[in-house]
Amino acid sequence: KTQYHHIKNDIDKAVIECLESTEFINGKKVKEFAENLATYLDVKHVIPCANGTDALQIAMMALDLKEGDEIIIPAFTYVATAEVIALLKLVPVMVDVDASTFNITADLIKPAITNKTKAIVPVHLFGQCCEMEAIIELAKQNNLFVIEDNAQAIGADYFFSNNKKSKTGTIGDIGCSSFFPSKNLGCFGDGGAMFTNDDDLAKKIKMIANHGQEVKYFHKVVGCNSRLDTLQATILNIKLAQLNNYLKARQNAADFYDNELKNIQGLQIPFRSSTSTHVFHQYTLQIKNGKRDALKKYLESKNIPSMIYYPMPLNEQEAYKNISKTIGSLAVSKKLSETVLSLPMHTELNIAQLSFITQTVKDFFSK
Repeated sequence: KTQYHHIKNDIDKAVIECLESTEFINGKKVKEFAENLATYLDVKHVIPCANGTDALQIAMMALDLKEGDEIIIPAFTYVATAEVIALLKLVPVMVDVDASTFNITADLIKPAITNKTKAIVPVHLFGQCCEMEAIIELAKQNNLFVIEDNAQAIGADYFFSNNKKSKTGTIGDIGCSSFFPSKNLGCFGDGGAMFTNDDDLAKKIKMIANHGQEVKYFHKVVGCNSRLDTLQATILNIKLAQLNNYLKARQNAADFYDNELKNIQGLQIPFRSSTSTHVFHQYTLQIKNGKRDALKKYLESKNIPSMIYYPMPLNEQEAYKNISKTIGSLAVSKKLSETVLSLPMHTELNIAQLSFITQTVKDFFSK
């Protein structure tokens, strides 16, 4: 709410203009937003859609994958990553994640590759980028597609060994993002987008998202109906101009947390990679010695919200037990599900709030 109040005049004016225009579907603001986001990301094509889950599904539909093809994903992530694979009758192949970054790595992916593998889905979890250079190289060696799940890391920079810099979501064949209200770039409802530098893929993605048609009533491929409505695009246009400021605010809050919590025994602060910026969609601690749930309860007693992302790895979810493959023990994913806890993280946290949160955490561990 506080974030909205800071830009209230601009938002309210733009929303009224949208209502007055009555361009509720595919209005000019949708195209304007796509162009502005493409410029921000330095990517050739941005194709908006209805939500981040649709973005992942449409991306996979555009790659002509066949029933039974295998897609490698992390076991520790939100369900949408696996959900769309199952809906398309593909096989989610779940691998473990790195204990520090919470992300998949090339070394963890490699043993999962078979002659049925067609794609890898790196998830830039909590705002921390995967080791994309090694993943892209592995994908090239094995002729695999790379679909970046960038729902939690929009705006993050990845640095290659040759000093090239790219935004997350623009490194693989297709990047997918969500504009859910709590995301770093969030609208006032549902929204999503796909990014690509491939002209042919962009053309196909646009068709699939629009009932498989380029020209109305002439359908070249089987598609779906997934649109970012004009009202949400109008709001996102305004918030996109603030995105770097929003990211900086999150990073400043994370720095405060780091400095206050880094020396507490039994608690591990988030890892910071030297090859990318962390945009802190979440600030996620690891709580040792089985104290995670007790800390969460203690924070609640002080009216401090916290969240467990995610309480069960995907391979243990009932819906996926019989339709997925797992590689290795997935012990890290299991451990993370039992130890992670995310503290409040948003653009409007002030010093008083941050001090109260960190002091409360210190009080818990001093008992």
